[in-house]
Amino acid sequence: MANPAQEEMMAAYFISDQQEVTDPETLKTYGAGVMDTLKKYGGKVIARDSEPEGVEGDWDPKRVIIVEFADKAGLKAWYGSPEYSKILNLRLASAKGNAMMVDGA
Repeated sequence: MANPAQEEMMAAYFISDQQEVTDPETLKTYGAGVMDTLKKYGGKVIARDSEPEGVEGDWDPKRVIIVEFADKAGLKAWYGSPEYSKILNLRLASAKGNAMMVDGA
């Protein structure tokens, strides 16, 4: 069993799946700004796929993005940051999809 200090330092991941892009130009604006916010909070894109292959269930995203952070505290700090809050509405207005935060193993 890991001690609490080890658990706090476990990597965490932001996983986003895009089901439909409704406004490509606005999504490009979001994409241009999001990388600076990730860098500031220690996030690193580790996977980006515009042709993901579903193998089980009804999950059929058109694009999947996985961002790694050192820990969940860093991930939450990025997601709730003033910098990300300024551009989040661009993604929400330009694409339909889902996002989640996941702890690493």
